[in-house]
Amino acid sequence: MKDEIALLPAFQGLVLEEIELLETEVQYARALEAIKGAGLVGFDTESKPSFQRGDVSDGPHVVQLALHDRAYIIQIGTNPPIGFLQDILGSASITKVGFGLKSDRAHLHRKFGIKLVNVIDLTGPLRVLGYKQALGVKAAVAVLLGQNLPKSKSMSTSNWARNDLEPSQLLYAANDAFAALRVYQTLQLRTEQGVQAKAEH
Repeated sequence: MKDEIALLPAFQGLVLEEIELLETEVQYARALEAIKGAGLVGFDTESKPSFQRGDVSDGPHVVQLALHDRAYIIQIGTNPPIGFLQDILGSASITKVGFGLKSDRAHLHRKFGIKLVNVIDLTGPLRVLGYKQALGVKAAVAVLLGQNLPKSKSMSTSNWARNDLEPSQLLYAANDAFAALRVYQTLQLRTEQGVQAKAEH
């Protein structure tokens, strides 16, 4: 499947101008208002990898949230915006969609005491398409969107705890969350079309 995915057109993701690194109270307030208004957000986290045996990651170091036309990047530094994260991740009125969120759930609870509420891990819903194996974001983008989402190992294992994230890191993080949102929306559309087709017969 890897070779087949490589031949697909590139994923139509967000560009740097559509990615906002949240730093000020005004930015957080605007982002919260936009996300509440949408009621649905793509969600993922990134953590600095630990390469020593027995080391436990102190991540997440980055939280990314994506809407249909932009993404917000939140760096978890020495003064994390716990209130902002709680307002979104702990909200029952905002649906969070992503892939493989079990570890994210555990890390966020351990580090900040935040409980994820109203979360859809897309690994499960994709099984209705008949795939016995769990599809990750790259495979799901290929199957549902017919596009190739680049997933570089060097990027996923880069230093997410650094103060000044590289543009390539911003793009990688934002489009992981954005891809999850696009997959969910496409899955919803297919489900609705299937229900409609059944109703017409």
